[in-house]
Amino acid sequence: MSEGISRERFEVGDVLLVSCPSARARVVHVTPREVSVEWPWGQIDPSSEIRWNGHRSIPCTAPDDEWGGLFQIDPHPGHLEVGGYCLVGIPETLVRIIDIGRFDPPADVGWLPRPHTMLIVLPVAHPRAPRAEEEGDTIDLESAAPIKIDLLSRG
Repeated sequence: MSEGISRERFEVGDVLLVSCPSARARVVHVTPREVSVEWPWGQIDPSSEIRWNGHRSIPCTAPDDEWGGLFQIDPHPGHLEVGGYCLVGIPETLVRIIDIGRFDPPADVGWLPRPHTMLIVLPVAHPRAPRAEEEGDTIDLESAAPIKIDLLSRG
């Protein structure tokens, strides 16, 4: 997370510029709609009630009216095979916070560190639908991924 931005400062409606440098990840499953990889950040929480397997699925295609999410893969999924490698990261993306989840105690999500605060975001250019929370992606402020967050404007 960017220096100087504490999780308490974020508000619904804030516009953020987010990014995450790409990391190498091993491909564990490929379908026409998503690629599953061994997640290069974080670790399995041994005391969790959720048995996370260390994998994360990333959408690779979405209809024009849907958003695929923050994390992107490279190369294109059509060039990936199980056992091969790809890069996973977040290209610079302008997003708006549409909801904030705060957890005390931290949420049991299956991995460490457990999140205290999760921002639900949509790209600024994405029209907000009535069920936008279902379309949004989350930014875990305690994530082990080196996500950079810059607050551009207050909601």
